[in-house]
Amino acid sequence: MGNKFYFCPLIKKIKKMGFIKPFIIISLLIGMLSSCSTDVDIYADYKDITIVYGLLDQTDDTSWIKVTKAFSGPGNALLYAQNPDSNNYSYKLDVKLTGIQNGVEKQVITFDTLTIKNKKPGDSIFYYPNQLMYYTAEDLNEDYTYHLSVNKKSETLTSSTEIVHDFSISSPNRYINFTTDKEIEWNSTAGGKRYEVSLVFHYKELLPNSTDTTYEQVYWYLGQRKSADVQGGDEMFIGYSGNLFYTTLENQLEEVLNVKRWAGNVDVIIASGTQELDTYLEVNDGSGNLLSEVPVYTNIEGGFGIFGSRITVVKSVQLSVNSGLKLVTDYPELGFISTK
Repeated sequence: MGNKFYFCPLIKKIKKMGFIKPFIIISLLIGMLSSCSTDVDIYADYKDITIVYGLLDQTDDTSWIKVTKAFSGPGNALLYAQNPDSNNYSYKLDVKLTGIQNGVEKQVITFDTLTIKNKKPGDSIFYYPNQLMYYTAEDLNEDYTYHLSVNKKSETLTSSTEIVHDFSISSPNRYINFTTDKEIEWNSTAGGKRYEVSLVFHYKELLPNSTDTTYEQVYWYLGQRKSADVQGGDEMFIGYSGNLFYTTLENQLEEVLNVKRWAGNVDVIIASGTQELDTYLEVNDGSGNLLSEVPVYTNIEGGFGIFGSRITVVKSVQLSVNSGLKLVTDYPELGFISTK
């Protein structure tokens, strides 16, 4: 059999904390080669295939772009993945963002390189502990459309994205109630298509025979919703079952004799992504069977990958008095003694 290029354009739906930070997403994306590979035959001459991953967030202090390449050769692709020379270009690429508003160039950002040195074995099948990334600490403007260019010696890859605007969560307000079924409410924002909603319940814990109180949390993913368009202003909501909150605690908390726990605040988290990111997730949702061909979606002209935008909004609210009392009185095996 001839040589093949191996690359993995499949992004999993990362439920925990919605769309997580770009660097982590990129690391996970590339690390999925072991579970989802698309083979491109190259019986013809060698062709350099570039793969780009980047998600911009105006609230991040650093924007990351991962540029890697498909690698060719006979044998096991996983072995090539562990060799930096098989993934990185031997020279620094010219990576730029250009912010445009109303057809006028407003901002030009040149990315520098940084080697992340804390990548651990098992994070992915790719090489470690060092990982080459392109980054910038320049602020982004939500009113700009950002055009990405990755200039190689032989060609230039391009893409563009709108910036997902900031938004707020309208309900719950100050308290969240789990004694009945309720809804999380918000208005869609400009640039955002996909919205993933999560709750994080915080609590303090003191184990028996210990003097150290630790801060812990329980994560609960509620689901996703999509806006009608990306103009913003749609009234949106997602419901939750109050009883399921307590069931989630029962499933995730270990019953420890004589443990003491104190309930804290609940973080309501909504992560929103652009239309392109939503399409990428939907096309590659892994719902096909083993006999189906893995689809490929990319918005990188001249290469493969995804370039888009996302934002994560967090609102911290208190557990309602009745919800806290129910937790203490109806679930004594969990060890909660108060909500303070």
